[in-house]
Amino acid sequence: MAHGNDHEWFSVEVDGDTYLFDLTFLTSSWNCIYGRGCPGIDTEPAPERAIGCCQHGAHLLDKADRKRVKRMAERLTDDQWQFRSVAAAEGGPVHRNEDGEWVTRTHDGACIFLNRPGFREGFADGAGCALHLMALENGERYIDTKPAVCWQLPLRLDFHTADSGHTTYILTEWRSRDWGGGGEDFHWWCTESHEAFPPGGEPVWVTSRDEIVELVGREPYDLLVEHVTARQKAMHSHAWRTDASRSDDGVQVTLLPHPAVRRRP
Repeated sequence: MAHGNDHEWFSVEVDGDTYLFDLTFLTSSWNCIYGRGCPGIDTEPAPERAIGCCQHGAHLLDKADRKRVKRMAERLTDDQWQFRSVAAAEGGPVHRNEDGEWVTRTHDGACIFLNRPGFREGFADGAGCALHLMALENGERYIDTKPAVCWQLPLRLDFHTADSGHTTYILTEWRSRDWGGGGEDFHWWCTESHEAFPPGGEPVWVTSRDEIVELVGREPYDLLVEHVTARQKAMHSHAWRTDASRSDDGVQVTLLPHPAVRRRP
């Protein structure tokens, strides 16, 4: 168990490597509020634009990521993708930017895959990522259709390998500072605003199960679930212990609330 300044962590060893989980975020009620008042990532909130975090397009991780996105784009129809003809005219939805990085193209101020409000008028799922909507319509996982960075957000998996070969994997949330110099160009409303943490919502370790398993594997995830559920049981059975943070068996029963929730008016 480890504590940061404002987050609490859980550490577990699996197959000789260490997995460090951000309990404060993973047990929070964070939920993507795209289409439900998401302010976007500009310096000023603009929920009416329905841009979300798609303003700058997606950086593709590797060749496999790039090939998958291209393959999925070929499946989209004009009825599913607002800018399909635009992408075709520009040479496809993926290109190298001025820094030589493979990214999705942007069009009219956002990722070319992003359908804007008013597209497919009358359909509840008109606006939003065309690749995401296609997955929902076909009963597929959007993990398998979208760029990797898109389905991972706001989860962030980092790792450090020591000279001995021991690797520590760190699963936490993306914060604006994590984007480096680029983080200065936008506000990371996603996890820094209390609106995305609805009271009584299900925890991230439940709602983002598929994403977490995809990132760290099944065994580390199962151990995380075992730990969190034991904590929850201890919290319920010792709810009367208002003057202590540990149950009789030594299990810590308090959890640090997410900083964004602490800032709730």
